Amino acid sequence: MASVTLKNVVKRYDDVTAVDDMNLDIKDGEFVCLVGPSGCGKSTTMETIAGLTIPTEGSVHIGNREVTNLPPKDRGISMVFQNIALFPHMDVYDNISFGLRLRNTPKDEIDKRVQMASDVVQLEGMLDRMPDEMSGGQRQRVAIARAIVREPDVFLMDEPLANLDAKLRVHMRTELQRLHKELDTTIIYVTHDQAEAMTMSDRIAVIDSGELQQIDPPLVCYNEPANLFVAGFIGSPSMNFVPGVVTATGFTSDNDKIEIDFDPASLGVTPDQRVTVGIRPEDVYPAEQADELANPTKPIPVTTDVLEPMGDEIFVYLLTDKDAEVDLEDPNAAGQLLMSVEPDSPISEDQEMEVVLDRSKIHLFDTETEQALQHGIVDLGGDAATTTEAESDD
Repeated sequence: MASVTLKNVVKRYDDVTAVDDMNLDIKDGEFVCLVGPSGCGKSTTMETIAGLTIPTEGSVHIGNREVTNLPPKDRGISMVFQNIALFPHMDVYDNISFGLRLRNTPKDEIDKRVQMASDVVQLEGMLDRMPDEMSGGQRQRVAIARAIVREPDVFLMDEPLANLDAKLRVHMRTELQRLHKELDTTIIYVTHDQAEAMTMSDRIAVIDSGELQQIDPPLVCYNEPANLFVAGFIGSPSMNFVPGVVTATGFTSDNDKIEIDFDPASLGVTPDQRVTVGIRPEDVYPAEQADELANPTKPIPVTTDVLEPMGDEIFVYLLTDKDAEVDLEDPNAAGQLLMSVEPDSPISEDQEMEVVLDRSKIHLFDTETEQALQHGIVDLGGDAATTTEAESDD
């Protein structure tokens, strides 16, 4: 096992900056997921750690060694790629042991390591099979076993489950968690699938446009996003965003349909400041449930637009301005909100109703800088307000 540290790493390709001033400190034995949209720089970051790419600036450390200019074979790492790339003319045993045989490892040591690795990934009785005789999940296990036998300090996994079907991906997520627990080793995992990141990792590193946006445990990224990008990227469906302005008594949305009372001074904002309110679909409630919340907002009149039954819940698209044209590129134009309700909720399309927001789950972002200003606006009575963070400080 080993820690991994990136210090001020920059990678440029001509006039394109793929990774910009990346600083990461991954602890020994930690499972860290690098997540972000396609082209954000997460795979380039992984390749820099692996030695497949040499950074333009900065340094890479694995354990106590600086490995910035070392070739991959000398870094003590093993990689598992999205493309499984097994040798089709070799059976499972030969595929797993190929790297060891290249290094002239003794036969008895090879047998020992192959058996150990196949036991870990549950390939018992399959060592004599050919790749074309195996399912996609079994072939992926072979690729993981091939990495395990090297006994690396760090495992690097670049979207290894992307080519599997949905059911098999869920199964393999569980298998990778068991693998991490059994091997107790450092794993750095690249994915664009936030479900993988949320369920498997000790911490998530969210990357956008080559820049690290936030690195924290999954629930911290979900409940306390550092900025608008993280808030919108983490969580499915995405967080609702309502642009507006701070007033003397709180917040008013751009279409004047949503008002939230709070004392601006207590939140560190000033009247006329442009802010964006964020609220997750599960924190929007029909007004008749307001009594169940400790700190609901005032009722907001809405009209239901589209209903999406999901089995265990229904996603309800709401319009705060039913006369405004719905713009798919900018759902805020019609004041569109997404609400999640129980599957037996008696809600229909084109229904006029009122909803409330859970004030303790409201996020406030500076519109200009996109940085988070507050997580939770809890009414203490009168026109005073504080935050969940302030309560924790007390």
